[in-house]
Amino acid sequence: MQARSRMVTALREFFLSRGYLEVDTPALAPSLIPESCLEVFATEYVHPTEKGRLLYLIPSPEIWMKKVIAATGRSVFQLCKAWRNAESISRIHNPEFTMLEYYGVGLTSEDNIGLTEELFDALADEKTPPHARPPFRVMSMREAFSEFARADLDALAEPESMRAACRERGLLVASDASWDDAFNVLFLSLVEPALPQDRPLVLDRYPAGIECLAADIPGTMYKERWELYVDGIEIANCFTEMANPEAVRRYFSSQSTKKKAALVPHRIDDSYASIFDHFPPCSGVALGFERLMMVLLGKRSIADVLLFPFEAFFG
Repeated sequence: MQARSRMVTALREFFLSRGYLEVDTPALAPSLIPESCLEVFATEYVHPTEKGRLLYLIPSPEIWMKKVIAATGRSVFQLCKAWRNAESISRIHNPEFTMLEYYGVGLTSEDNIGLTEELFDALADEKTPPHARPPFRVMSMREAFSEFARADLDALAEPESMRAACRERGLLVASDASWDDAFNVLFLSLVEPALPQDRPLVLDRYPAGIECLAADIPGTMYKERWELYVDGIEIANCFTEMANPEAVRRYFSSQSTKKKAALVPHRIDDSYASIFDHFPPCSGVALGFERLMMVLLGKRSIADVLLFPFEAFFG
């Protein structure tokens, strides 16, 4: 509890001293950004005299924070609760967790690497192990595939070529697997387990075949996106934001189709893309705060930094 209090105070001072505005957005939303890779929690507002309304616990404050950025043009940050459903409870997963999100107006994903290194320095103390301290190692996804899967990612742009790469390495993959499903088989089986753990690792330039709201890198099959690994654990996700209304609409349309198979479907606001009509260039980072605390304090489980782990709810 003392360590958490110290870190929360330090991170607030860190962002406020750099001109970021702290925001406090709702924990509930009438609609969410569609993400086929995750499930959400649904609830209901029961009106005393009128028809009730479905609401959803946010899996990330992104949906609200981007509206604030569109309205103000300000760099913002927030530390808040977020919820993810249908995930296993483990040493790095809890259905309710704390998310730190920060968006820097005028920044790129590359700029946010340096800012996040500075944040780690600000939050570290004498208990922080060497492998959790900056400077970060930076490796592109293409370099990681080459080194750890002996595969040329540029040559695997089609679904069948990615499926063939899996089969050639003895990995099971469905004959009709989509490109991103086959990619995940190869990545999770051979690449992610082999990532260096001697210091924090930024895995940069994710393939555009993995749909997300990150900006495309012109002339390539990659996006301005990175994920941060510490001790083999994914801690943070960063985009240079895709501030193109039409591209956002296409993403919503594609992900909405995939969300039809969700365990917990949710409402999607088709007008949300309009906030990007006048959206400033910026880059955002979403960081799991309990995971960050865990690695900075040299712990092995987020249960060691949670006052009430989810498993405790059931005795």
